[in-house]
Amino acid sequence: MADIVDPPTRSRMMAGIKSINTKPERELRTALHALGFRYRLHPKEIVGRPDLVLPKYKSVVFVHGCFWHRHKGCRYATAPATRPEFWQTKFASNVARDARVAAELRSAGWRMVTVWECAIRREGAPKIAEWIASWLPSGGDELVVGLPTE
Repeated sequence: MADIVDPPTRSRMMAGIKSINTKPERELRTALHALGFRYRLHPKEIVGRPDLVLPKYKSVVFVHGCFWHRHKGCRYATAPATRPEFWQTKFASNVARDARVAAELRSAGWRMVTVWECAIRREGAPKIAEWIASWLPSGGDELVVGLPTE
């Protein structure tokens, strides 16, 4: 299937997709801040440059887009019809990188929260922030928010 836009337009569109400060990430940050949490954003010295770092709890938060990080079973994790080999390789490398980063963070003693974009759409950032707020003092190793139910 051919793309519906020309290559320069597609390139410009793809270049406009942000990897940090996305809308779901900003919404979650605002909700956590309203609950009194303070955090650092995208620190270069921590592997994977997590979206949020809560040093007080030795915890990191990743807000994953369902499309880019391949949320299994999610309706937003579609695959483009054009250039399927490229996209398959791209998605596989994203998933492999996520697994490598998670393993490195765990071995360095970090606790991890992964929030899927669909969960923020479905539940709203304030509710997810409350879940994170109750998990942080629990001492658990990992919290994943956004198991697909659709």
